[in-house]
Amino acid sequence: MVHYKNRYLNYVRRKPLALLAPITLLFVIYLFFFSSSGLTSSKQKYQYNKKSKGWFYKNRDSIILKNLPKNHISHYDLNKLSASKDALNKREEVLILTPMSKFLPEYWDNLNKLTYDHSLISLGFIFSRTTEGDDALKELENAMKKSKRDKKLNFKKITLLRQDSNSLQSQLEKDRHAFKVQKERRSMMALARNSLVFSTISPSTSWILWLDADIVETPPTLIQDLTAHNKPVLSANVYQRYIDSETKQPAIRPYDFNNWVESEQGLKIAASLPDDEIVVEGYAEMATYRPLMAHFYDANGDKNAQMALDGVGGGAVMVNADVHRDGAMFPSFPFYHLIETEGFAKMAKRLGYEVFGLPNYLVYHHNE
Repeated sequence: MVHYKNRYLNYVRRKPLALLAPITLLFVIYLFFFSSSGLTSSKQKYQYNKKSKGWFYKNRDSIILKNLPKNHISHYDLNKLSASKDALNKREEVLILTPMSKFLPEYWDNLNKLTYDHSLISLGFIFSRTTEGDDALKELENAMKKSKRDKKLNFKKITLLRQDSNSLQSQLEKDRHAFKVQKERRSMMALARNSLVFSTISPSTSWILWLDADIVETPPTLIQDLTAHNKPVLSANVYQRYIDSETKQPAIRPYDFNNWVESEQGLKIAASLPDDEIVVEGYAEMATYRPLMAHFYDANGDKNAQMALDGVGGGAVMVNADVHRDGAMFPSFPFYHLIETEGFAKMAKRLGYEVFGLPNYLVYHHNE
């Protein structure tokens, strides 16, 4: 038998488990307290709560093999996916998408008042990479937590994304609607919209409702009303409530001028522009004389009256999900001298889809 001069070595040699036990204990303590995240001295602007906090917590972020389909391959037959005028009765799923740079409680309240089955609705948001975007993200999360506490959060799925491309710094109404920033601003918006739709659309999505974060009032039956027309692309008419300065009484006025029918003057202007320039609607600097759906509102007219369009805004637009699946997106570049939502309408029509609007069906934009 070999004997070491050091009595501790002889003890370990005779009883190796006596050393193994404390080492194992130290290893377990390390995993329990330090494995979930490293120590850092710098505080991030925004940090998501992690679901998994260590070795012994249930790690819901990781892939659990038992929850995967057999052979880890999923098969979807989109030929069986319906998008019909009877969407609710046929249990068709709707994806509501909203780019958001600021949070309005009225928007969230209105969203929760929609009478379409919330278990069939998924929500997707993308936030601008600005201080205002950070604030909007936190405010929306707080609103969601409150709805959850009140047991009123019943949507199928909610996805929150951060924009990885640049955003217009000032989100004031007068700044973001200034004529000189339209090409840059709408190019940024197009990138955000594309990221949002192609990150959130699922094989079960039948309809996609683009709903601006500034839309604070719609009919509760908005989804049923728009899908009932069963059109590939259908836009509501965006108006705004205000107090008339002369009568001091509540009134309404048109807001979104991006729902239009092409005109000869618009085509002439487009033909005269360099390839990398766009036609911008609703500005005196570029008078196209296009018929604007905003001006066709008839308070006594049929709210289901349809109007064929060549351009759409993004206020409240219902899109058959197959239009996006077929490749229609929001060009961040001049596409036939159009960009973003108007470019999307042009692209959808080039793919053979029809675009319509409802001049007498109003939704309301926030009045800053």
